[in-house]
Formats: sequence, C-alpha cells, structure tokens
Amino acid sequence: MSEQSGQTPQKVVAYVSDENYVGLDGVRLEAISEDGAVVLLESSPSGSIFGTIPPGDYRITLAKKGYTSKRVTCHLGSGDPYQFRLLSRTLMGYVWPKWVKSGERSEVRAHSSEQFQLSLWRYGLAKEYVRTISWYDEHGPEAVAQITPDGDYSQTGVNWNKVGYPSPHIQQFIEAPDRSGLYYLWARTPSGESYSFPWVVAPAQPRTKIAVLANTNTWNAYNNFGGRSNYINPTALPPRPTVNARQELSRYTSAVSVWSSPDEMYRPLSFERPEHGNHVFDNPPWDTSSIEDPIGGRLQCGLAPGEWRLLGWMEREGFDYDYYSDAQLDDGSMPLDSYEVLVIGVHPEYWTKEMFRRVEDWVHRGGRLMYLGGNGLNCEVTIDGDAMRCLTFDDTNAPNTKHESRMHRTYAPEARLLGVAFTDPGAMTAAPYSVLLPDHWAFEGTGLKSGEIFGQKSQHERVPGGASGHETDKLTPSSPEALKILARGENPGNGGADMVCFALGEGSVFSTGSITWVTCLFLDENVSRITANVLRRFLAAEK
Repeated sequence: MSEQSGQTPQKVVAYVSDENYVGLDGVRLEAISEDGAVVLLESSPSGSIFGTIPPGDYRITLAKKGYTSKRVTCHLGSGDPYQFRLLSRTLMGYVWPKWVKSGERSEVRAHSSEQFQLSLWRYGLAKEYVRTISWYDEHGPEAVAQITPDGDYSQTGVNWNKVGYPSPHIQQFIEAPDRSGLYYLWARTPSGESYSFPWVVAPAQPRTKIAVLANTNTWNAYNNFGGRSNYINPTALPPRPTVNARQELSRYTSAVSVWSSPDEMYRPLSFERPEHGNHVFDNPPWDTSSIEDPIGGRLQCGLAPGEWRLLGWMEREGFDYDYYSDAQLDDGSMPLDSYEVLVIGVHPEYWTKEMFRRVEDWVHRGGRLMYLGGNGLNCEVTIDGDAMRCLTFDDTNAPNTKHESRMHRTYAPEARLLGVAFTDPGAMTAAPYSVLLPDHWAFEGTGLKSGEIFGQKSQHERVPGGASGHETDKLTPSSPEALKILARGENPGNGGADMVCFALGEGSVFSTGSITWVTCLFLDENVSRITANVLRRFLAAEK
C-alpha cells in the first residue's frame, strides 16, 4: 500500500516473497527513479505491492525484520509485476560443487546473520570429526549474510558469494580429503543455531571392488528451495507468491497429476541451492548423533541421512567402498568398469538415460548390481551444467499406452534391469517380508523357513513398520523370465515389495524393491545377514 494518505492503489507493480515463494506482508520498499523522485511502498498480506508508480527504472531498497535487506535496480510500472525475493535470516548453506574427487576443492557458500563456525565430519560407521574449517565473519555488519536473485532462481541457482569483491582473508575453499565417502559440513552460531549440508567425495582413483552411488539427482528433485521441486510447482513458479499452500498449489487443489503436462513445460531445477531435506536432525548436544539413532524428518529418511545408514553398515560389516554422485556416473568420470559390484540404495528415483545405459551394459558384461531401494530408476532426467530437468509426463493411465513408469522414454523400462518396478499398492505402508525360497543362498545363516517373516525393526520414522515399505517395487511384464522371487513384503493390498535375484547377461542383479530396507540394516539381524550374503557372493563371483 502507498504511504501517501488517501491514495487508492491502482495495480500490482510487484510481488515480494521469501525463499519458499511465500508472499511477505509488511516489506518496506523505497523506490528512487532516475530523476531522483522517491516513492515509499509496502507489501500487502499477499505479498503484493500496489502503487501508481510511473513506468521506469528504479533503484529499490527492500527491508523487513527477520530477512536480509537488499538493493536492486529494476524496471517497474509496465509489463508483468516484478518478482522481488528476500532471504530469511536462518542459518543455511551448501558447498559448490557438491561432489568432487579427493584432492579437488569446493567453495563454502553459507548464509548467516551472525558469525558461525564450520567443521567437517565424515559420516561412516560413526560421525567422525575431521577438522574445524574456520570461523566465518567479516568487519561489516552481517557481512556473511547472503541475498538471492529475484525471480525464479530455482532454475538458475542462488549464486551465493557473488556479491562483493572476494577477500583473501575469508577462507571459502576446502580441499576434499583423501578418503572417499559421505562428508557433512556443520555450521553453528554462538546463539545456538546449527545447519548441516552434505559433500560427496569420490576417490581420485578407484581403490576398492565396490562402488556406492549417492542419489544426488533424487536429492535435487525433492529440493523445493526457491519455491520449486519436482513435486511443488514443477513446471514453473505461479505468477504470484503462495499465501496458503493447501488453498493454492495444484498438488493439493487439483485431481490432475502435477506430472500431466508435456515434457517441454518442466523447467530446470538447479543443483546450486541449499538442500534442507539433507540436514541431519541431531539429538542434543549437536555433535553426538549416532548412526543407530532413528532418522528424524519427513524427507531425510529417503535422502542422504537415510543413505548414511547403508554406508555405515558396510563399514561395520567390513566392506570397503568408493562413493560417487549420480552426475559422476552420468558424465563418465566414475570408472564403472573398475568395480565388481555397484550398490544403489534407499530411493534412487531419478536417473538419466546415460546412467541407465552405462549400468545395464556393465551388468551384461559381468557387473553385479545390488538395488537396495524402492521406486528406483522411475523417472528420467537430463543434466545440463548446473541444473537438471525432470521428464515427468506421466501418461501411464492414458488409454492405449503400455508404459510401466515415467522411465518409458529410455530404450528399456527399469524392470528389465532391476527385475522390479514401483507400483502404487503398498505406498506409505511398511511391513516385514515373508520368505518364499528359503533354500536360496541369500538366506544362508538366517535359519529362516518358508513363510517366516523378517525385517520387523526399522529406523524409519516417517513410515515405520518394517523392511518392505514407504514405496515398494514388484514384478512387471518387463521383468526377466529367469528371475527368482526370494521373499515378498506383507504390506496390505498386495503392496509388498518383491525381493528378487537373477542373472543378466554375464552379470547378476539383486533387488529388494523397498525404500525402508536400508533403514533396517542396523536393527534387524536377518536384513543385515541377507545383505551381507549377497555382497560376499557378488564379490566372490568371477567376472
């Protein structure tokens, strides 16, 4: 609203929203035109800025308590309303690049309204302290606070550390340790805020027989920082900010799937954004969390904190591994032929066609694939530079189509490689598995008999109840004929996951078909023993 008494607002000249694309009420705006005229405005409860401002270029200053103030030069008064974005003063950050090889460097990009300490930890069997990176602050007021671009930066990235001349006295780069693995950087402030963000460190050269893949595409697909993910506003931001999600977002207001638009309408999702879903919720004190703790958070069970359980379990059982990101498999910098076993777990939903082709060809040449996840390889993405695009058009329910999933653009559906594929029955339930083939070598040492159940204990807090759950995969018409179903989940409505093992070309595949499998490894002896049996068998097999 204009501060000039009695003036009636005539139109919306701009909107102002936060990093979630939620409209901000009470943002003060100072607009100075090229001829020096000054207009003072304030945003309404919807984040709208009404005014009779003459069209032209303006020097804008925006301020609101709890948000970082900033200055912008832009055009107002003609065309579509301008989209201002402010950043809340909450501690957050990421490293860039988010995946490197040992010896390579990443830049720390963090945002705080006060000084903060940054430390590096390796997440294996234990949360292992590596070193303190630095304390971050500067001489100017709130000089370690960041700002975001205006408009839809979910497509282009937040571009932190780009404002101001970089000082050599600010330690912004860190070198990746020699040991491959999942690392986390922890930021904490004197007032008690803390925030953690992951860093995938691949080996400079292969050093083990096992490669484990970090599901970095899936991490990004679920990241709604900036107001968009593949689940919220997947095609583009709406023309005006959100006030109430349940009243406005199509995910909640429409019976039509958010994935019903043609592929070309889905805009890119930048990797260059903080990932709140990967923050680890530590029990106080903040540095004493254990891999045996339940996994806190809605998204965390299916993202990096859930994947940490797989890596720690492998170290507990004595399996050495090298760790890579999806992007490193996609671009060929992961030397897949140097490994005998590839392990993918938890929720590897988003894959590129090149990833699919590389792994399928490798298995046919003798590689052994362990798929310890659910709803995997289910949606094709393309990676272009610092962003990816989800090809999510879902016409599986359309007449006269035979597509099994959103991976239908590849030359083969995922069940041809994994043996199973996600279907809706069983979603958001969890249950144990029931043994179907007790004489199979995967059950050696368990003592399990036909019809007995296993996998009752889980660290999964979002969907507790057992090793077959959250989202489950089953046989499809594309499943290989030689496939053997070893066990099946007891989920209601025939929603249980099919655990399968089969030969594929010169190689082999073992699939659990469940997101919750990995979160049972530490608590359930049979889940652990079966997984270890498969790994040892695959390592002993001749290529």
